[in-house]
Amino acid sequence: MLPHRDRQASTGTPTTTGGRTPGGSVSRVSTGTRVFVARLAGLPVFDPNGDLVGRVRDVVVALRIGRDAPRVLGLAVEIQSRRRIFVPIGRVTTIDPEAVVLATGTVSLRRFDKRPGETLVLAELVDRRVTLLATGEQVSVLDLAMEQQRTGDWLVQRIAVRKVAGTGLRSRRRGEVLQVDWDEVSGFSLSEHEQGAANLLAVFEKLRPADLAGVMHDLSGKRRAEIAAALDDERLADVLEEMSEEEQVELLGGLEDERAADVLEAMAPDDAADLLGELPAAEAERLLELMEPDEAGPVRSLLAYSDDTAGGLMTPEPVILPPNATVAEALARIRNADLSPALAAQVYVVRPPYETPTGRYLGTAHFQRMLREPPSSLISAVVDTDIDPVNPDCPLPDVTRHLASYNLVAVPVVDSEQRLLGAVSVDDVLDHVLPQGWRDSRSVRARRG
Repeated sequence: MLPHRDRQASTGTPTTTGGRTPGGSVSRVSTGTRVFVARLAGLPVFDPNGDLVGRVRDVVVALRIGRDAPRVLGLAVEIQSRRRIFVPIGRVTTIDPEAVVLATGTVSLRRFDKRPGETLVLAELVDRRVTLLATGEQVSVLDLAMEQQRTGDWLVQRIAVRKVAGTGLRSRRRGEVLQVDWDEVSGFSLSEHEQGAANLLAVFEKLRPADLAGVMHDLSGKRRAEIAAALDDERLADVLEEMSEEEQVELLGGLEDERAADVLEAMAPDDAADLLGELPAAEAERLLELMEPDEAGPVRSLLAYSDDTAGGLMTPEPVILPPNATVAEALARIRNADLSPALAAQVYVVRPPYETPTGRYLGTAHFQRMLREPPSSLISAVVDTDIDPVNPDCPLPDVTRHLASYNLVAVPVVDSEQRLLGAVSVDDVLDHVLPQGWRDSRSVRARRG
């Protein structure tokens, strides 16, 4: 998927082979990376083939309440005609002193516009006067460093500052440059007394999408619209996937068409298809036209099937590997934090091509079996060929029985030529077999808990 404003994980873990601190030293770290933002300014951005995309002009972050470090959302990249676009941080695979490399050559070319709750590091935070909490001294911000967490997310956690003339220097020289942690200064973070969606979002930032959807269910329509406007595309997409059809249609209808298309791109294709299926045909087609063609294609394919069949339920983006892939490669792929537990439980082995519809489907490799094999083993040696896939016209009751009969968490879907089209996971089935209004009941239980 390729949303305009998201934080999706890329195909590789972001790494840095050399980031310079304000003092000029070079840090070479492959995990737990620290990158000073000022050193990124002007760096060329390349796609995986080495073609120039543009140059970094700033880093987009989301400030949070209190002393919590800001979350990095992505890069503002200047392309031809001096136009800036947004590149999600999850699309970045490599940052070094000479360049930034992306995981994909396809990026959204929509013009970057800063949204509520977003802050530009170089334009808005550098040169700001802040206060050292330990001494009460004022300092001027020289630079800020973003660091990668074990989850793959990036946070701004270190600040390079210079003492401001006229403050109490104690035992330190005037103009001294220091590096301090984000929570050692005040003057950046959102005020806890400020009103508005940004404050509420910061309070609920750590909620799971399903829980945030429950909270929004209890808000007025006006307040829900304010929250939706302030959420970034991926977060809003995650929340929409947990809402009832009525609330999805209401929120999507309150967005400008281009923003609505961005959010649909950030959703799983099967969820986006379900939502578009609730809209009038003309409105759905208008939004599909605004989506990137690579994102709209899988959604259009799903809309061709009835929503109570395997084809309408499936996701066209399961984990797919060739038979000569190793167990180590397979385990690395299913570690992707964006995969649901059901989709991460197995990989599908096929002949080329390796994007749906693929070449001939060969079988399924279950992660528990892979854990018992040497990492260098070929995935073809652990493929399960005993369980049959289903066809896209298989009705929902039959899909449910198939999953239950074989104790599966997901089942592959193939066409008449045995090409893999996608996979139906148990959570897709549950969404359709649970009674209407179950999400509202969940919200009531959450409030009581």
